[in-house]
Amino acid sequence: MKKIIIGSRGSDLALWQANFVKDELQKRGQEVEIKVISTQGDRIQHLSFDKMEGKGFFTKEIEAALLDKTIDLAVHSHKDLETTSPEGLVIAAVSYREDPSELLLIRNESVDNNEELGIKQNPIIGTSSARRKSQLITFRDDIEIRDLRGNVGTRINKLREGQYDAIVLAMAGVKRLDLDLSDLTISTLDPTLFIPCPAQGVLGLQIREEDKELAKVLEELNDTEVEKRIGIERGVLRNLDGGCQLPLGIYCDEEMTVHVAFAKEWEDGAEFNTYSAVDNPDIIKEILSDIQPQ
Repeated sequence: MKKIIIGSRGSDLALWQANFVKDELQKRGQEVEIKVISTQGDRIQHLSFDKMEGKGFFTKEIEAALLDKTIDLAVHSHKDLETTSPEGLVIAAVSYREDPSELLLIRNESVDNNEELGIKQNPIIGTSSARRKSQLITFRDDIEIRDLRGNVGTRINKLREGQYDAIVLAMAGVKRLDLDLSDLTISTLDPTLFIPCPAQGVLGLQIREEDKELAKVLEELNDTEVEKRIGIERGVLRNLDGGCQLPLGIYCDEEMTVHVAFAKEWEDGAEFNTYSAVDNPDIIKEILSDIQPQ
């Protein structure tokens, strides 16, 4: 088929993701080019996500480029996507799932292994995620949370500069960028206890619905088991009409156990629960009945 133009944000992680898909397509004999597109989420760095209006902060401009045929394929962090694609667009494939765990990166001066999470008393922790905030204050009531924006490298540098005692990042991004963090203490947070966002660690490959030829090519890249598990995670999110500003963590593990953390407002702290999705076609309704009691 004709050359495939991939649309991507310009951050190091987004370009890693776009190049990963480019390499996979080139292995299959396709000619591929990457086009960088700036998004609202890239341009607005002074607000946390829960203070930004609307949804799709990192995707809308890329989806618009798909619709006007400037690009042919959008490679997204699946967690950034709205749960319903704009009319005329579809998710043609999802990638393998990188480890969905969160990392707590701690300045060595702030480590205290006698305390919960391995960090000293009254720590300053950086994150702009309502989900992460709600869970952090559930684990520790002495935490001061300060907003933290920027790409992965920028966030880590702010920690190194001493603006925070610790920050929380997705392991997937750190692993994919192969960053040197030897000067920091790294604590991996169990994803069944500190719950990641829906579809964390997964790439979503979005195309025009009419582009059947490209859809056929992308079938080979689709991970059907991951697609099934994140379908549950994002199904709950869709029913809550939520985005990345919602304090919701949900993770369906390989045994089809669904781990949920949810808060009405992040300041309330998260409530945790687990469910079995094995032979349970009503799993999404079951979760929603607990999150949204009548």
